[in-house]
Amino acid sequence: MKPVRPRDAASLILLRERESGLEVLLGRRGKGARFMPGRYVFPGGRAVPEDARRWADELADPAAEFLALKRAALRETYEETGLVVGEPRRTPTGPNGALSPVEAAYRAQGVAPAPGLLRLVGRAITPTASPIRFHARFFLADGRHAAGRLVPCEELDDLHWHPVEGEPPGLMQNVTRFMLRCAVEAWRGAPPENPPLYWHRGRRSLVRHGVPAH
Repeated sequence: MKPVRPRDAASLILLRERESGLEVLLGRRGKGARFMPGRYVFPGGRAVPEDARRWADELADPAAEFLALKRAALRETYEETGLVVGEPRRTPTGPNGALSPVEAAYRAQGVAPAPGLLRLVGRAITPTASPIRFHARFFLADGRHAAGRLVPCEELDDLHWHPVEGEPPGLMQNVTRFMLRCAVEAWRGAPPENPPLYWHRGRRSLVRHGVPAH
C-alpha cells in the first residue's frame, strides 16, 4: 500500500511560570478520536487553506516565517481550549465586516493576534505505516499571553495546567514528551540551533542538532 502523504499540522505548547514551578497546558484526546485516542497532548491540529489569510487586527510577525502554521496553532488552541494568544490592543485595526470565529474571539477579549509570540521548537512526521499522517510543527508561547477561560471540547477534555517536572496526568506519546522537553529547553534559554525532527521508521529515531540518536 502506498504511504499516506502527511498533512501540515501545528501544535502550541503553552508554558507558564508559577510559584510552584513551570506548568504546561495539556488536554486528553477523546477515546473515540482517530488519532492518538486517550492520549494527553498540546492543543493543535491540521492546517487549513484559510490559515494562509491574514487575520483582522493581526500584528506583524518580525520573522514572517511559518505564518499560516502559526495561525493554525493559534486557531486550534482557541477551538480546543477557548484561549486566544496575543497582545492587548486598544482599537481594532482590521476590517469591520464578517469575522471568523477566532477573529471574533480575539476582539471579544480585547486581544490582537500575534503570531510573532510563537517560536518553533520542533517538528514531527507520523510513521509511514499510519493511515493518518501529519507533518506537525510545534510552537512555544508564554501562557501569560493567553486570554479567556479554559473550555474543554469534544476533541480535548480534561484540560488543565500541569507541572512539567512531574509525571503527565495520563497516557502520553513519546513524541509529546520529546517536544515538551524541547520547549522547556528553549524556555530556559537553550534552544537548538535547528529545531529537531522526530520521526519513526520501525523504531524510534530522534534528530537533534542534525545528529540522529536511536
